[in-house]
Amino acid sequence: MTDQTTLVLSADTAGLRNAAEILQRGGLVAFPTETVYGLGADARNDRAVAGIYAAKGRPSFNPLIVHVADLEAAQELVDFTPDALGLADAFWPGALTLVLPLKPGSGISQLVTAGLDTLAVRVPDHAVGQGLLHAFGGPVAAPSANPSGRISPTTAVHVLAGLSGRIDAVVDGGACGVGLESTIIGCAGEPALLRAGGIPTETIEACLGYPLAAAGVDITAPGQLASHYAPAGSVRMEATTANAGETLLGFGPIKGDLTLSATGDLTEAAAVLFDRLHQLDAMTATHIAVAPIPDHGLGRAINDRLRRAAAPR
Repeated sequence: MTDQTTLVLSADTAGLRNAAEILQRGGLVAFPTETVYGLGADARNDRAVAGIYAAKGRPSFNPLIVHVADLEAAQELVDFTPDALGLADAFWPGALTLVLPLKPGSGISQLVTAGLDTLAVRVPDHAVGQGLLHAFGGPVAAPSANPSGRISPTTAVHVLAGLSGRIDAVVDGGACGVGLESTIIGCAGEPALLRAGGIPTETIEACLGYPLAAAGVDITAPGQLASHYAPAGSVRMEATTANAGETLLGFGPIKGDLTLSATGDLTEAAAVLFDRLHQLDAMTATHIAVAPIPDHGLGRAINDRLRRAAAPR
């Protein structure tokens, strides 16, 4: 899976048709969603899905999210509970992934589910991502388009920096608007927060009318590994100043060598988080200090990513 030529495709009709043909042949195509760039493969093709794991170096026990064009396509793959239908109606297309019981005969590769009897599925809210799904006409397994455990990509340049020569193509659809992965809600039983993400937990709970349960100890969805989203340098959180040898990533009134948001805007911080981590890698920062981020709304998802980036590895 190495040393091949990675095509850069434009986000027009011809480019999307080319990308869909690559997927149909069992190839790997990175494409933009509103959250981050995904590394797509035909979710029904074992060899293609295995190619995702090979290209990313991804642990085989970490499930993949399947992207589909609409709710009807999702209902062909999984069984919806009333709560899950309510969430889908409220937030799809959008940055919400639902984990639901897999239907018998769905055709989804077991490599996608990592052997589980549930499937993580979502409908992206991005014109280019939607265009590719419609051109392809089937379910696309698509984790973030980066080497496993590294910073998620929000531009085609980020994708190429990590996976050039390891995948067939990337569709260049510009920068992602949300910049954080989707929120993942387990709905096979009592709705539970499996991963904080682009839709604040409080917003989802308001829709449900009750609090989400906590995730269990087993890995049932992507992004639950302890060490994840890691830049090359070590990360120290809750830093108000930089120690000797550290590069400071600021927020709000704490100015840094780089900042997530000079005005303390959590939406801005979420959108630029991975780009800033990529910049720190480009600066060869070996020790990174990060200013405190409020732990509410999108701040919860940002802190989740930073804690995983700071975990021992």
